[in-house]
Formats: sequence, structure tokens, C-alpha cells
Amino acid sequence: MGTAQIQGELWGQSPQGWAEVHEPQSHPLWEVMLDKTGVVAGSRFLDAGCGAGSLSLMAANRGALVSGLDAADGLLSYARSRVPAGDFRQGDIEQLPFADNSFDAVIASNSVQYAADRIATLRELRRVCRPNGTISACLFGPPERVAYTALFQALAATMPQKPQGGGPFELSAPGVFTALFEEAGLTVIERDEIDLYFRYPDFDTFWYANMSSGPFQGISRAVPEDKMRTAVAAVMDPFIASDGSVNLGPNAWAYVIAKP
Repeated sequence: MGTAQIQGELWGQSPQGWAEVHEPQSHPLWEVMLDKTGVVAGSRFLDAGCGAGSLSLMAANRGALVSGLDAADGLLSYARSRVPAGDFRQGDIEQLPFADNSFDAVIASNSVQYAADRIATLRELRRVCRPNGTISACLFGPPERVAYTALFQALAATMPQKPQGGGPFELSAPGVFTALFEEAGLTVIERDEIDLYFRYPDFDTFWYANMSSGPFQGISRAVPEDKMRTAVAAVMDPFIASDGSVNLGPNAWAYVIAKP
């Protein structure tokens, strides 16, 4: 089974929580990336690894002509409903089904690290971007600056072996992501980080949203969900307020801006 198929099954297994609760909380990061890539009215924009389409909708609201690609059909149904005029396709980010020089701006949010061949993926982003366009990608920053690290460590302790496919911190070590861009022939013009806080009204909503994610779904193939929930609950005290609400942060997200 190829990486795209594996990730498509994981992220598409139970997409509702991710689409409706978790994904929209990345808006502050995406506003920065849309600004940095120059997405305005009339821009031809590709959301590579578009998920449920929240970023695509933000681009469409700026007047961009939106295309998107994702491996998870369940998430694509949300993207298509959010941006009816968009061109959304199911496929592999390592083999984009778009012609050369098609887009003014290309963003890959939380997707490159899950590809089997990251260099091939970045070269594909470069191929479909116009010569004067801009490319950006983002992922978790160093684990020590990410609140989610405590959760993943707790879950890792429950697992008999590491799940298939790339993990959320695969490219998070200092300098690794930027070096991959350069190896793929891209010219990096900026690398920075922004902190995101993920907020939920209660633990049940937090769990619902996160069980929709690819990493949690991957772990659930080897570990019963009740065991996962118990392990995570044991490390959540620092993030739970007196009213029971969850404020999971800060989470450093690293983004790179590059030219083809």
C-alpha cells in the first residue's frame, strides 16, 4: 500500500471532528502564509494536502481561483462543499495531477512530512508553480516547543510498534525542512514560526476532534481507543481550566516561504 493510500485512509476514516472543530483553529497561521505567498483576487492557488478545505475557503474569500488535492476522500467532500467553485481532486502529493506552471501560489499545510519522498513532493510543488510564483509549507516546530508532544509521547508508550507512514515531527528538527527545500531546487526566502493554541469547550470535544487526525487514527489501529484516551488524559492537567475547557498550547508551527 502506497503512502498516499495509507494517509488517505487514516485521515478519511472519521473526518468530521477534524473538519468541523480542529482544522479551523489554524486560521492565524494560514493568514500569514496567504499573505506571504501573495494570494489576492485572481490568484491561481493550489492547496496541496487541502484536508477539509478551511485554507481553501480562506483563499477563495480573498478572490483566488482555488484548486486542491488530498488523499482522503472523506475530507475532500468537506472541501468541495466549502468551496463549490474549487477544483478539488483526490490524489498523491508526490504526483500532482496539474500541469506545469499552473499556479501563482502553492501552499502545503501539514502535509509534506507525511509523504514517502519529501524531495519529490517539493519538486512537484515547484513544477506546478509559475516561475514568478511563491510556495509555502508548514509543519510542527521542534517538539520541545509543541504542547502536543506530551500527548504523542503518552500515546507512544502504549504502542507495540511505530505506525506506518511519516509522523508529525518527521521534519521538525532545526534546519531539516529548509534544507529539503533547497535540495529540491527551491530558493528559500523566509523561515519563521508562529504559536497556535488549540481550544475546546471540554475534553470530550478535544478527543472527538483529535481522534479524527491521521496520527491518532494510525495509533488506534494498534491500541484500543479507551487505552489511548486514558493515556492522554493522564498528561492533560496543565491544559485543562477549572471550567473543564481545554487550551492546548503553545504549539510552534514552522513555515517556509520559497521561490521556484
